[in-house]
Amino acid sequence: MIKIYQSYIIKSFSKIFSYVFFIFLFLTVILNIFEEVSFFKNTEVSLLFPLYMTLLNTPAIIYETFPFIFFISTQFYFIRLLDREELDIFKKISLSNTRLILILSCFSLIISGLIIIIFYNLSSNLKFMYLDIKNKYSKDNKYLAVVTENGLWIRDKIDNKINIINAESLDDKILKNVSINQFSKDYEIVANILAEEIDIANNIWVIKLGKYTENNTSLEIIKNYTFRTNFNADQISKLFSDLSSLNFIELNKIRKNYEKVGYTISNINVHIHKLISYPFYLTIMTILGSIVMLNIKRNKSKIFHIILGTLFSVLIYYISYFSGLLGQNEKLPLVFSIWLPLIIITLFCLMGLVRINEK
Repeated sequence: MIKIYQSYIIKSFSKIFSYVFFIFLFLTVILNIFEEVSFFKNTEVSLLFPLYMTLLNTPAIIYETFPFIFFISTQFYFIRLLDREELDIFKKISLSNTRLILILSCFSLIISGLIIIIFYNLSSNLKFMYLDIKNKYSKDNKYLAVVTENGLWIRDKIDNKINIINAESLDDKILKNVSINQFSKDYEIVANILAEEIDIANNIWVIKLGKYTENNTSLEIIKNYTFRTNFNADQISKLFSDLSSLNFIELNKIRKNYEKVGYTISNINVHIHKLISYPFYLTIMTILGSIVMLNIKRNKSKIFHIILGTLFSVLIYYISYFSGLLGQNEKLPLVFSIWLPLIIITLFCLMGLVRINEK
Protein backbone atom coordinates (compact mmCIF):
# COMPACT_ATOMS: atom_id res chain seq x y z
CA MET A 1 0.00 0.00 0.00
CA ILE A 2 2.76 2.44 0.97
CA LYS A 3 4.61 1.71 -2.30
CA ILE A 4 1.49 2.69 -4.24
CA TYR A 5 1.33 5.98 -2.33
CA GLN A 6 5.05 6.55 -2.88
CA SER A 7 4.49 6.28 -6.62
CA TYR A 8 1.52 8.63 -6.31
CA ILE A 9 3.58 11.18 -4.32
CA ILE A 10 6.40 11.19 -6.89
CA LYS A 11 3.97 11.46 -9.81
CA SER A 12 1.99 14.35 -8.32
CA PHE A 13 5.15 16.21 -7.23
CA SER A 14 6.67 15.75 -10.70
CA LYS A 15 3.56 17.27 -12.27
CA ILE A 16 3.73 20.39 -10.09
CA PHE A 17 7.50 20.62 -10.59
CA SER A 18 6.97 20.58 -14.38
CA TYR A 19 4.38 23.37 -14.15
CA VAL A 20 6.67 25.58 -12.08
CA PHE A 21 9.64 24.83 -14.35
CA PHE A 22 7.76 25.88 -17.49
CA ILE A 23 6.46 29.04 -15.80
CA PHE A 24 10.05 30.02 -14.94
CA LEU A 25 11.12 29.09 -18.47
CA PHE A 26 8.43 31.27 -20.02
CA LEU A 27 9.24 34.25 -17.78
CA THR A 28 12.97 33.88 -18.46
CA VAL A 29 12.46 33.87 -22.23
CA ILE A 30 10.14 36.89 -22.11
CA LEU A 31 12.45 38.97 -19.89
CA ASN A 32 15.64 37.98 -21.69
CA ILE A 33 14.36 38.62 -25.20
CA PHE A 34 13.83 42.31 -24.38
CA GLU A 35 17.47 42.55 -23.30
CA GLU A 36 18.65 40.90 -26.54
CA VAL A 37 16.45 43.14 -28.70
CA SER A 38 17.95 46.18 -26.95
CA PHE A 39 21.50 44.88 -27.48
CA PHE A 40 21.05 44.19 -31.21
CA LYS A 41 18.84 47.18 -32.06
CA ASN A 42 21.68 49.01 -33.85
CA THR A 43 23.10 45.98 -35.65
CA GLU A 44 22.16 44.38 -38.94
CA VAL A 45 20.64 41.10 -37.81
CA SER A 46 17.39 39.32 -38.64
CA LEU A 47 14.28 39.81 -36.51
CA LEU A 48 14.57 36.26 -35.18
CA PHE A 49 18.21 36.61 -34.16
CA PRO A 50 17.45 38.06 -30.67
CA LEU A 51 15.12 35.08 -30.11
CA TYR A 52 17.90 32.70 -31.13
CA MET A 53 20.29 34.39 -28.68
CA THR A 54 17.64 34.22 -25.96
CA LEU A 55 17.24 30.47 -26.47
CA LEU A 56 21.01 30.01 -26.21
CA ASN A 57 21.22 31.94 -22.94
CA THR A 58 18.00 30.74 -21.28
CA PRO A 59 19.25 27.31 -20.03
CA ALA A 60 22.12 28.96 -18.12
CA ILE A 61 19.68 31.38 -16.46
CA ILE A 62 17.26 28.56 -15.62
CA TYR A 63 20.15 26.63 -14.05
CA GLU A 64 20.67 29.51 -11.60
CA THR A 65 16.96 29.57 -10.70
CA PHE A 66 16.63 25.85 -9.89
CA PRO A 67 16.85 26.44 -6.10
CA PHE A 68 13.72 28.60 -6.33
CA ILE A 69 12.02 26.14 -8.70
CA PHE A 70 12.56 23.29 -6.23
CA PHE A 71 11.45 25.37 -3.26
CA ILE A 72 8.31 26.82 -4.89
CA SER A 73 7.35 23.43 -6.35
CA THR A 74 7.51 21.94 -2.85
CA GLN A 75 5.36 24.72 -1.43
CA PHE A 76 2.65 24.30 -4.07
CA TYR A 77 2.74 20.54 -3.65
CA PHE A 78 2.01 20.85 0.06
CA ILE A 79 -0.75 23.38 -0.61
CA ARG A 80 -2.32 20.69 -2.82
CA LEU A 81 -1.94 18.10 -0.05
CA LEU A 82 -3.49 20.42 2.54
CA ASP A 83 -6.40 21.44 0.31
CA ARG A 84 -7.24 17.80 -0.42
CA GLU A 85 -6.54 16.72 3.18
CA GLU A 86 -4.20 14.05 1.84
CA LEU A 87 -1.83 14.42 4.78
CA ASP A 88 -4.54 12.92 7.01
CA ILE A 89 -4.85 9.98 4.61
CA PHE A 90 -1.08 9.45 4.71
CA LYS A 91 -1.17 9.34 8.51
CA LYS A 92 -3.88 6.67 8.44
CA ILE A 93 -1.63 4.37 6.41
CA SER A 94 1.30 5.09 8.77
CA LEU A 95 3.15 7.30 6.28
CA SER A 96 4.75 9.84 8.60
CA ASN A 97 5.74 13.40 7.74
CA THR A 98 9.40 12.37 7.88
CA ARG A 99 8.77 9.51 5.44
CA LEU A 100 6.95 11.89 3.09
CA ILE A 101 9.87 14.35 3.13
CA LEU A 102 12.32 11.47 2.64
CA ILE A 103 10.47 10.40 -0.52
CA LEU A 104 10.47 13.95 -1.87
CA SER A 105 14.12 14.57 -0.98
CA CYS A 106 15.32 11.30 -2.58
CA PHE A 107 13.41 12.15 -5.74
CA SER A 108 14.83 15.70 -5.68
CA LEU A 109 18.36 14.32 -5.28
CA ILE A 110 17.92 12.13 -8.37
CA ILE A 111 16.54 15.06 -10.41
CA SER A 112 19.37 17.27 -9.13
CA GLY A 113 21.95 14.70 -10.24
CA LEU A 114 20.44 14.66 -13.73
CA ILE A 115 20.50 18.46 -13.77
CA ILE A 116 24.26 18.45 -13.12
CA ILE A 117 25.07 15.56 -15.48
CA ILE A 118 22.81 16.49 -18.40
CA PHE A 119 21.28 19.95 -18.02
CA TYR A 120 24.43 21.76 -16.86
CA ASN A 121 26.54 20.34 -19.69
CA LEU A 122 23.89 21.41 -22.18
CA SER A 123 23.53 24.90 -20.67
CA SER A 124 27.31 25.44 -20.48
CA ASN A 125 27.80 24.51 -24.16
CA LEU A 126 24.96 26.81 -25.22
CA LYS A 127 26.32 29.57 -22.98
CA PHE A 128 29.71 29.22 -24.66
CA MET A 129 28.07 29.65 -28.08
CA TYR A 130 26.11 32.62 -26.73
CA LEU A 131 29.21 34.40 -25.38
CA ASP A 132 31.17 33.67 -28.54
CA ILE A 133 28.49 35.27 -30.74
CA LYS A 134 27.95 38.14 -28.29
CA ASN A 135 31.65 38.92 -28.29
CA LYS A 136 31.62 39.37 -32.08
CA TYR A 137 28.97 42.07 -31.77
CA SER A 138 30.31 43.60 -28.57
CA LYS A 139 32.03 46.98 -28.50
CA ASP A 140 34.69 45.44 -26.26
CA ASN A 141 35.92 42.85 -28.78
CA LYS A 142 39.03 44.95 -29.47
CA TYR A 143 40.81 42.95 -26.78
CA LEU A 144 40.80 39.34 -25.73
CA ALA A 145 42.72 37.15 -23.29
CA VAL A 146 42.99 33.38 -22.96
CA VAL A 147 45.09 30.90 -21.01
CA THR A 148 46.43 27.85 -22.90
CA GLU A 149 49.11 25.21 -22.39
CA ASN A 150 51.54 27.73 -23.90
CA GLY A 151 50.83 30.39 -21.30
CA LEU A 152 48.79 33.58 -21.18
CA TRP A 153 47.80 35.12 -24.52
CA ILE A 154 46.42 38.66 -24.86
CA ARG A 155 45.14 40.44 -27.94
CA ASP A 156 45.06 44.19 -27.31
CA LYS A 157 44.04 46.93 -29.74
CA ILE A 158 45.12 50.44 -28.78
CA ASP A 159 46.49 53.57 -30.52
CA ASN A 160 45.80 52.04 -33.97
CA LYS A 161 48.08 49.14 -33.09
CA ILE A 162 47.31 45.52 -32.32
CA ASN A 163 49.48 43.87 -29.66
CA ILE A 164 49.67 40.07 -29.50
CA ILE A 165 51.17 39.30 -26.11
CA ASN A 166 52.34 35.91 -24.85
CA ALA A 167 53.66 35.35 -21.31
CA GLU A 168 54.93 32.13 -19.81
CA SER A 169 53.57 32.91 -16.35
CA LEU A 170 52.03 35.57 -14.12
CA ASP A 171 53.54 36.16 -10.68
CA ASP A 172 51.46 38.67 -8.71
CA LYS A 173 51.74 41.79 -10.91
CA ILE A 174 54.71 40.63 -12.99
CA LEU A 175 54.48 38.89 -16.38
CA LYS A 176 57.45 36.59 -16.96
CA ASN A 177 59.19 35.54 -20.19
CA VAL A 178 57.09 37.81 -22.38
CA SER A 179 56.92 38.16 -26.15
CA ILE A 180 55.00 41.09 -27.68
CA ASN A 181 54.31 41.38 -31.40
CA GLN A 182 52.97 44.76 -32.51
CA PHE A 183 50.95 45.01 -35.74
CA SER A 184 49.48 47.91 -37.64
CA LYS A 185 45.71 48.10 -38.17
CA ASP A 186 46.35 46.34 -41.52
CA TYR A 187 48.10 43.51 -39.63
CA GLU A 188 51.58 44.38 -40.87
CA ILE A 189 54.33 43.64 -38.36
CA VAL A 190 55.61 46.83 -36.70
CA ALA A 191 57.79 45.67 -33.82
CA ASN A 192 58.71 42.79 -31.56
CA ILE A 193 59.55 43.05 -27.87
CA LEU A 194 61.14 40.34 -25.75
CA ALA A 195 61.43 40.72 -21.97
CA GLU A 196 62.05 38.48 -19.00
CA GLU A 197 59.74 40.54 -16.78
CA ILE A 198 57.09 43.23 -17.29
CA ASP A 199 55.43 45.15 -14.47
CA ILE A 200 51.67 45.28 -15.22
CA ALA A 201 50.49 46.91 -11.98
CA ASN A 202 48.56 49.50 -14.02
CA ASN A 203 47.65 50.16 -17.65
CA ILE A 204 51.10 51.62 -18.33
CA TRP A 205 53.30 48.53 -18.53
CA VAL A 206 56.98 48.88 -17.56
CA ILE A 207 59.73 46.81 -19.16
CA LYS A 208 62.82 47.15 -16.98
CA LEU A 209 65.07 45.34 -19.45
CA GLY A 210 64.22 43.94 -22.85
CA LYS A 211 64.98 43.65 -26.55
CA TYR A 212 63.14 45.79 -29.11
CA THR A 213 63.14 44.95 -32.83
CA GLU A 214 61.47 47.34 -35.27
CA ASN A 215 60.27 46.15 -38.71
CA ASN A 216 62.43 43.02 -38.37
CA THR A 217 65.57 45.12 -38.84
CA SER A 218 67.25 46.95 -35.99
CA LEU A 219 67.72 45.36 -32.56
CA GLU A 220 67.76 47.68 -29.56
CA ILE A 221 68.24 47.00 -25.86
CA ILE A 222 65.56 48.88 -23.91
CA LYS A 223 65.48 49.85 -20.23
CA ASN A 224 62.45 51.10 -18.27
CA TYR A 225 60.48 51.10 -21.51
CA THR A 226 56.75 51.86 -21.09
CA PHE A 227 53.71 51.40 -23.28
CA ARG A 228 49.97 51.79 -22.76
CA THR A 229 47.49 48.88 -22.85
CA ASN A 230 43.86 48.11 -22.01
CA PHE A 231 44.96 45.69 -19.30
CA ASN A 232 46.44 45.69 -15.83
CA ALA A 233 46.98 42.93 -13.26
CA ASP A 234 43.58 43.40 -11.59
CA GLN A 235 41.72 43.34 -14.91
CA ILE A 236 43.50 40.19 -16.03
CA SER A 237 42.57 38.49 -12.75
CA LYS A 238 38.87 39.08 -13.56
CA LEU A 239 38.92 38.13 -17.25
CA PHE A 240 37.68 34.58 -16.85
CA SER A 241 34.86 35.11 -14.36
CA ASP A 242 32.05 33.55 -16.46
CA LEU A 243 32.77 29.90 -15.77
CA SER A 244 29.15 28.88 -16.44
CA SER A 245 30.12 28.41 -20.11
CA LEU A 246 32.55 25.60 -19.23
CA ASN A 247 31.65 21.96 -18.53
CA PHE A 248 33.50 19.72 -16.06
CA ILE A 249 36.14 18.58 -18.57
CA GLU A 250 36.86 22.14 -19.73
CA LEU A 251 37.00 23.38 -16.13
CA ASN A 252 39.65 20.81 -15.21
CA LYS A 253 41.62 21.60 -18.38
CA ILE A 254 41.62 25.34 -17.80
CA ARG A 255 42.52 24.83 -14.12
CA LYS A 256 45.69 22.96 -15.20
CA ASN A 257 46.51 25.75 -17.66
CA TYR A 258 46.00 28.39 -14.96
CA GLU A 259 48.33 26.54 -12.59
CA LYS A 260 51.05 26.42 -15.26
CA VAL A 261 51.06 30.20 -15.74
CA GLY A 262 50.71 30.98 -12.02
CA TYR A 263 47.19 32.32 -12.46
CA THR A 264 44.82 32.13 -9.48
CA ILE A 265 42.56 29.05 -9.56
CA SER A 266 40.47 29.86 -6.48
CA ASN A 267 37.48 30.95 -8.58
CA ILE A 268 37.63 27.70 -10.59
CA ASN A 269 37.88 25.56 -7.44
CA VAL A 270 34.91 27.40 -5.93
CA HIS A 271 32.89 26.86 -9.11
CA ILE A 272 33.71 23.13 -9.22
CA HIS A 273 32.74 22.69 -5.56
CA LYS A 274 29.51 24.58 -6.23
CA LEU A 275 28.71 22.13 -9.01
CA ILE A 276 29.47 19.14 -6.78
CA SER A 277 27.36 20.55 -3.93
CA TYR A 278 24.48 21.69 -6.18
CA PRO A 279 22.41 18.45 -5.93
CA PHE A 280 22.60 18.63 -2.12
CA TYR A 281 21.68 22.32 -2.23
CA LEU A 282 18.58 21.64 -4.34
CA THR A 283 17.58 18.72 -2.13
CA ILE A 284 17.90 20.90 0.97
CA MET A 285 15.59 23.45 -0.66
CA THR A 286 12.98 20.72 -1.05
CA ILE A 287 13.36 19.68 2.59
CA LEU A 288 13.20 23.28 3.80
CA GLY A 289 10.09 23.97 1.72
CA SER A 290 8.44 20.88 3.19
CA ILE A 291 9.24 21.89 6.77
CA VAL A 292 7.89 25.41 6.26
CA MET A 293 4.60 24.16 4.80
CA LEU A 294 4.13 21.38 7.36
CA ASN A 295 4.31 23.99 10.13
CA ILE A 296 1.19 25.77 8.86
CA LYS A 297 -1.15 26.49 11.72
CA ARG A 298 -4.86 26.97 11.58
CA ASN A 299 -4.63 30.66 12.40
CA LYS A 300 -2.02 31.39 9.73
CA SER A 301 -2.78 31.55 6.02
CA LYS A 302 -0.91 29.55 3.39
CA ILE A 303 0.11 32.81 1.73
CA PHE A 304 1.93 33.80 4.92
CA HIS A 305 4.01 30.62 4.80
CA ILE A 306 4.67 30.96 1.08
CA ILE A 307 6.02 34.49 1.61
CA LEU A 308 8.01 33.38 4.67
CA GLY A 309 9.44 30.40 2.81
CA THR A 310 10.34 32.48 -0.23
CA LEU A 311 12.19 34.95 1.99
CA PHE A 312 14.06 32.01 3.55
CA SER A 313 15.05 30.67 0.12
CA VAL A 314 16.27 34.10 -1.05
CA LEU A 315 18.25 34.54 2.17
CA ILE A 316 19.87 31.11 1.76
CA TYR A 317 20.67 31.86 -1.88
CA TYR A 318 22.48 35.09 -1.03
CA ILE A 319 24.29 33.56 1.96
CA SER A 320 25.63 30.84 -0.38
CA TYR A 321 26.47 33.44 -3.02
CA PHE A 322 28.42 35.75 -0.72
CA SER A 323 30.10 32.81 0.98
CA GLY A 324 31.28 31.68 -2.46
CA LEU A 325 32.67 35.17 -3.14
CA LEU A 326 34.66 35.00 0.09
CA GLY A 327 36.06 31.67 -1.09
CA GLN A 328 37.00 33.12 -4.51
CA ASN A 329 38.80 36.03 -2.84
CA GLU A 330 40.48 33.57 -0.46
CA LYS A 331 38.98 35.29 2.58
CA LEU A 332 37.57 31.92 3.68
CA PRO A 333 38.95 28.40 3.16
CA LEU A 334 37.41 26.75 0.10
CA VAL A 335 35.62 23.99 2.03
CA PHE A 336 34.11 26.46 4.49
CA SER A 337 32.91 28.88 1.82
CA ILE A 338 30.87 26.25 -0.05
CA TRP A 339 30.03 23.45 2.35
CA LEU A 340 29.65 25.20 5.73
CA PRO A 341 26.43 27.09 4.77
CA LEU A 342 24.95 23.80 3.49
CA ILE A 343 25.88 21.99 6.70
CA ILE A 344 24.30 24.72 8.85
CA ILE A 345 21.09 24.67 6.77
CA THR A 346 21.04 20.85 6.96
CA LEU A 347 21.25 20.98 10.78
CA PHE A 348 18.42 23.52 10.79
CA CYS A 349 16.36 21.17 8.60
CA LEU A 350 17.04 18.21 10.93
CA MET A 351 15.72 20.24 13.87
CA GLY A 352 12.64 21.04 11.83
CA LEU A 353 12.14 17.38 10.92
CA VAL A 354 12.10 16.40 14.59
CA ARG A 355 9.45 19.02 15.26
CA ILE A 356 7.11 18.23 12.36
CA ASN A 357 7.33 14.49 12.97
CA GLU A 358 5.75 15.07 16.39
CA LYS A 359 2.66 16.53 14.73
